[in-house]
Amino acid sequence: MSSARSAALTLALFRVVTGLLFAFHGASSLFGWFGGNRGSGQAVEFAAWPGWWAALIQLAGGLLVIAGLAARPAALLCSGSMAYAYFVVHQELGLLPLNNGGETAALFCWSFLIIAVLGPGAFAADNLLRRRPAETRQALATAS
Repeated sequence: MSSARSAALTLALFRVVTGLLFAFHGASSLFGWFGGNRGSGQAVEFAAWPGWWAALIQLAGGLLVIAGLAARPAALLCSGSMAYAYFVVHQELGLLPLNNGGETAALFCWSFLIIAVLGPGAFAADNLLRRRPAETRQALATAS
């Protein structure tokens, strides 16, 4: 296997795992699944700022990143939401992530930034859509 192919497969696996973990965070906060929001067993109150909206970004963005559909903009939005979480929620508790509980936010922020910059890798819906001729895409869009 070539080095470029190996890198594309590794990036795809990184994208899927990162998106899956992020989507789990969103689902736990939105629906109370997997132990609920912050392990409370409860969901975040509907439309509560910023928790519910962050959870929506986590679930929708995570799913888009997993599928590799609009992966770069979705990953950029996810990265930005984690930067917001770090600087608004965690930074006031201490300077370093180790001291302020912000390791997860920092890791997600940088992980999604890598995906936004490098792209989705192999096996992404974006790659399949890019391969189709423009006429086929237009016919699919008008049929639905």
